[in-house]
Amino acid sequence: MTDTAVRTLDKQRAEFKRNRFLAMPLAGLLVWTLLLIPGWLLPLPQAMLALFIGTGCIAYVGMALSKLTGEDFLDKTRPKNDFQALFFHGMAQAVLVYAIVIPLAILEPRAAPMGVGILAGLMWIPFSWIVQHPIGWWHAGVRTVLICASWFVWPDAQYVVVPLIVIGCYLFTIPVLEARWRRANAAHG
Repeated sequence: MTDTAVRTLDKQRAEFKRNRFLAMPLAGLLVWTLLLIPGWLLPLPQAMLALFIGTGCIAYVGMALSKLTGEDFLDKTRPKNDFQALFFHGMAQAVLVYAIVIPLAILEPRAAPMGVGILAGLMWIPFSWIVQHPIGWWHAGVRTVLICASWFVWPDAQYVVVPLIVIGCYLFTIPVLEARWRRANAAHG
């Protein structure tokens, strides 16, 4: 019998909810901030390449940061958790949507930041359900609405505007996640 079969889903969810959840948002914040540089300075083809490479690295940056935030995604001594597996499946789903964005970006390179910014943000919805907190819905919803609106207002500045929108969402989301973590762990003892 596996470790997750012994612990109920309710217990696993409660364990998962006690996590800090800062590593991945901090990684996203860092990468999207760095993407402002090629977005501002480089021609479209190079900025698009930087966008795909940079956002493709967020998970790896998050894994490295997880050691600093105490989340340590690669810790093999922690019991397996089905909700952590679901979270990582959500991340994989966000990566697979590049199959939609890349052909679109070939036809309309200005649309690449919009596609990546919206589709990669979809993983926040299952996250919100798992932790039973609205911050994921807020993050995904605001991010989607603002990125979509920015396409109509600044279609030629997407490589700067979309990173600024994503950065703004992270700057709101990260403190909310930290406050949620502090409350959850204070209540837990």
